[in-house]
Amino acid sequence: MLLPVMPPVKPMLAKSVSDLPRDPGLVFEPKWDGFRCIVFRDGPEIELGSRNDRPLTRYFPELVELLGKALPPRCVVDGEIVVVTENGLDFDTLQQRLHPAASRVNKLAVETPASFVGFDLLALGDEDLTGRPFAQRRALLESVLDGSHAGTHLTPITADPEVAQDWFTRFEGAGFDGVMAKASDLAYLQDKRVMLKIKHERTADCVVAGFRWHKDGAGVGSLLLGLFDDEGNLHHVGVASSFTAARRTELVEELAPLRENALENHPWRSWADAAAQAKADGKMPGGVSRWTGGKDLSWEALRPELVAEVRYEHVMAGRFRHGGRLVRFRSDRTPASCTYAQLDEVAPAELADIFAEARVSKGTAR
Repeated sequence: MLLPVMPPVKPMLAKSVSDLPRDPGLVFEPKWDGFRCIVFRDGPEIELGSRNDRPLTRYFPELVELLGKALPPRCVVDGEIVVVTENGLDFDTLQQRLHPAASRVNKLAVETPASFVGFDLLALGDEDLTGRPFAQRRALLESVLDGSHAGTHLTPITADPEVAQDWFTRFEGAGFDGVMAKASDLAYLQDKRVMLKIKHERTADCVVAGFRWHKDGAGVGSLLLGLFDDEGNLHHVGVASSFTAARRTELVEELAPLRENALENHPWRSWADAAAQAKADGKMPGGVSRWTGGKDLSWEALRPELVAEVRYEHVMAGRFRHGGRLVRFRSDRTPASCTYAQLDEVAPAELADIFAEARVSKGTAR
C-alpha cells in the first residue's frame, strides 16, 4: 500500500461544549455512535484503521468487500462503523463484532452486518487533502463516495444551527450521541481537539453498590451504580469515573464505612463470587481478558446505602451508554427511590429518514 496519507492516522478529535455554537462559518453533523474508522484503499488493498491504531479489518469482512465497490481506487476516508437496526444504532451489537474466532466473525458479518458512514476525505489519488479546507474535502467526498450500495452512507451536514438543533433533539431516538460542529475552513489536524461536540447530558440518582480501584492502586477508580426495577431488583447500570487524583484518595476514606460486612445480603453477591473466581482463572465475568486490555475488573462491594447524583448521556439496553460523572452524593435520598422511572424515555427515530437527509444536505458545507 502506497498512499499520500499512510496508516496509522490519528483521527481529528473534538472537545465538549454545553450548548450548540452559532458562530459564522460552522457546519454541523450528527454524532454517530460507533467505531471511528479511517479507511485506506490502494487498489485491491483495503485497511480499516481504528482511533487506537488497532486494525479493524479482520472483524468486518463485509465492509472490506462493500467499500471496494463504494470508494474510488485510491483514497483515505474518515468515518464511522455502525450497526443499524430497526430501532436505531446498536452499539452493544457492534462491540460483539470484535471476536477472536474467524468463524464467529464470518457468522456475525452475515447476521449483524455493519455499515460505514463517511464524513471526511483525507486523500484522493496521489493528493494529500489534509491541508485543504473541510468544505473542499466534503465536496470531493460527496463526488466520490457511492452511496447507492446498501451499507455505505454519507453523513448529513448543514450550516443552519436551527437544523442542527432539530437533529440534536430528533436523532437521539435513533441512538445518536449528539451533534458535531466544525469550521468549514478547517484543515485536517491529526489527534487535535479542534472540532466541537454537543452531547446529551442528564442526571439520575443511583445507588452506589461497589467500586473498583484505580489502575495505580492508590484510590477509587470508578463507582459501580445501580437502579431498582419495578420488582425491587437492583441492576448494575454503569459506572461513575474520571476523578482527580486527590478525589480518588478522598473517596477511599468516604466509602470505608460502607465496606464493612458489605457482601452480607448484597444484591450482587453472586457477581462478586464470580469475579473472585475470575480473578483466579480468568475464565468468568469480571476477570482479565484480551478484550479488557488486561484490566482487572474485580470490584469491592459496598453496602447499598449511598445515593449519588450522576450525570449521564443516554441509556441503551438499560445501561448508561458511556461512563457517568459524579455530581454529588445525596444524603437526602433513599436508595429505594433510585429507580428506572426517573430516566428519560426517548422516542425512536427512523434511520432511513436520517440517511435521506444526508442526500438532501449535499453541498451545504461549500
